[in-house]
Amino acid sequence: MLIHIPGVLDTNTLNTVRTMLLQAGDAWVDGRITAGYQGAPVKLNQQIDERSEVAHQCQHIVLSALERNPLFISAALPNVVYPPMFNRYGEGMGFGLHVDGSVRLHPHNGSKLRTDVSGTLFLAEPDEYEGGELQIADTYGTHSVKLAAGDMVVYPSTSLHQVTTVTRGIRLACFLWVQSLVKDDGQRSLLFDMDTSIQTLNRTQADETARRSLVGCYHNLLRQWSET
Repeated sequence: MLIHIPGVLDTNTLNTVRTMLLQAGDAWVDGRITAGYQGAPVKLNQQIDERSEVAHQCQHIVLSALERNPLFISAALPNVVYPPMFNRYGEGMGFGLHVDGSVRLHPHNGSKLRTDVSGTLFLAEPDEYEGGELQIADTYGTHSVKLAAGDMVVYPSTSLHQVTTVTRGIRLACFLWVQSLVKDDGQRSLLFDMDTSIQTLNRTQADETARRSLVGCYHNLLRQWSET
């Protein structure tokens, strides 16, 4: 399930994060330091040191925005969100085909986090760089994603994906992983479709009894499938 989440960051918040990152100086490090054996040979970018103050400040901003975003909550059903990370790709940089690692260590408390959902929050406008498309493969083919700054895409962490080589400008982005309450993507998709339909019925003031029954079915399925 690949979901576009528009407007995660409003204009003012987006500009704040961009300014902090562009002025981060030595906090930018080689992105390969956090890549596993599969990713390191095909990864060429820079990212913000997770231990830096600018990382902590930007993480707080992004997490606060996600906590208030109903579409993100509905699509990802987050149990634990890995602290957001930030990267940039200059000319000639890219990240070849790979699958995200299945388990990561939380940098703040050392706990293990299963990666069910991957997310990319775009921080540069599409016309600020050429190339740099996020390409995600699924059973229906390969999808090329290049969104407006402040928009986000979430997709199963099991997906084969890559960032194509940047040929002009700088691609600035935030990326993260989610351990979902529901680890199975098919089950999450069904719950997302049901929740979307419920919200539509609520807006159109459809039959109240039917809506109440659907809400009950949604929560009973979530109760059956969720892991906490």
